[in-house]
Amino acid sequence: MQSGGGVRTREAAEDLLAAGVSRVVIGTAAVEHPEMVAALAADHPDGVAVGLDARGREVAVKGWVEGSGYDLIDLAKAFTEQGVAALVVTEIQRDGTLEGPDLAQLLDVLSASEIPLIASGGVGTLGDLEALLGVASNGRRLSGAIVGRAIYEARFDVSEALQLLAGS
Repeated sequence: MQSGGGVRTREAAEDLLAAGVSRVVIGTAAVEHPEMVAALAADHPDGVAVGLDARGREVAVKGWVEGSGYDLIDLAKAFTEQGVAALVVTEIQRDGTLEGPDLAQLLDVLSASEIPLIASGGVGTLGDLEALLGVASNGRRLSGAIVGRAIYEARFDVSEALQLLAGS
């Protein structure tokens, strides 16, 4: 199980991991305190992911309210070097829109990092999931996708998605 949202301190992350969460996703705190993430990743090599929420190429923080001034690709590279287990990238302008993910941006992040990448934001159809399967760089593909509204609104159901993904 992966848990994210509101993880702002090392203690909070440690508590979640001790409670049995296999991976914590750290967002704003990772951008503001990268040294904390590096220390956590060193102690829990498979247990730390960083959530990078981007508006265009700028990573946003504090619930998408503020721009960080940091570039998405630069942070993806930096957190890869720090040893985090995965990145979760959300394109803010597409999240909840059902208009399709930003495939070009996801490809840029995948190409810049060497760790698993989970896509979030914009999936509205099974075709969007199929398009995500095509995002590849240097023999690597996306590790996963977060889908919310499309399932809530019954655009497709989980069994259809799993069937599509099983064939990949």
